[in-house]
Amino acid sequence: MNAPLRNSAGRSAFRLILRGASCAVLIVPVAKALAANDDGVANASVPNIYLDLRTIYAQVPAGSLAFGFGHPTLLNTQTLAASGSAVFPAGLPAAKSLNMDFPLTVDVTESVSLYAGVSGSTTSFGSSGFSSLQITSWNIGFQADLYEQNGGTFPTVTLQSTITKSIPDGPLSTTSFNNILEFDYALDSDETRGFLSGFQYTRTDVDGALGRINPNTIAYVGGYYQWPNNWKFTGRVGVQSFEGAQLLNLASIQPFAQPIVRIDLDRVDDNDNRLFGVTAEIMWVPKPAYQLTFRTPLYAVKN
Repeated sequence: MNAPLRNSAGRSAFRLILRGASCAVLIVPVAKALAANDDGVANASVPNIYLDLRTIYAQVPAGSLAFGFGHPTLLNTQTLAASGSAVFPAGLPAAKSLNMDFPLTVDVTESVSLYAGVSGSTTSFGSSGFSSLQITSWNIGFQADLYEQNGGTFPTVTLQSTITKSIPDGPLSTTSFNNILEFDYALDSDETRGFLSGFQYTRTDVDGALGRINPNTIAYVGGYYQWPNNWKFTGRVGVQSFEGAQLLNLASIQPFAQPIVRIDLDRVDDNDNRLFGVTAEIMWVPKPAYQLTFRTPLYAVKN
């Protein structure tokens, strides 16, 4: 499902994503010019363009890495590289992290979106205070509906693929490849209620030879309901299987297979554009880790 980028197929996929992101960047100035006609009325043929601002607070227990739904890691080794892993001779301490994600997103069509951006984070290890906010990674990716239900028998099939690279480069800098395949079976023609199921596969490569992070896989089921006032509730529950890690002189992080739960509450408009969202997530790694995410999209163009 997620071929290594070291082979030719992986390199071709990576180049394809880069080209897509380049197209997204080129669309931006054109969209601003065409977003309104002479009367200032929005042109519906122009794609949505917005900064999908996400603010993420996470707590991770000692001796753990946390992956979760749709994000490479809550506490990635990028934060260890920035803080200096040599200060943790006894292994990873408990940690708290505040992250800000700034992906510029272009909804090319109703079924295809491209995005690229950077993330900043501040982290507190153990009883220490929070570090200064730093840019710690960049990401690029796409989301596409491979098949649409449209009132039929078979569910909508959506693929989301993201590449995340930690910065700056160092012994523990990483490159993560995250792929999600989700099936959405709507129970009504307006797609306001339905069932979900899916799989997520995350592979994280440590750029140096001083560490190793094995793959993480999530299988889940869920459902959603949207009220007439355009508030939407979505729930997912599944099992996360992590194959373990070894980081420099830190103690090994053992494999586990544990439950994971995610709850989303979103406010959308009549065209299903997200106006606000909050996500609560609990994962056992194997002790509980927590994440709270606020999504506040900033639209340059909204249809």
